[in-house]
Amino acid sequence: MGELVKVIAKALVDFPDQVIVNEVEGNQSIIVELKVAPEDMGKVIGKQGRIAKAIRTVVKAAATKDNKRVIVEII
Repeated sequence: MGELVKVIAKALVDFPDQVIVNEVEGNQSIIVELKVAPEDMGKVIGKQGRIAKAIRTVVKAAATKDNKRVIVEII
């Protein structure tokens, strides 16, 4: 799941080399932490959080086949 978030984030930002994804895996859930450059924060979140919500929706759909719950945190 972390690789999927990384690919999406790198396509959105101006500084793709500063995209850092960290995955913390538990029993039933996976927490994916996404860190981008401060200048790119608005591009990843989007107006009223629409892009962040879309990223979470895509990752959640990809995780349903593994019966896992994925939480995407933008740091």
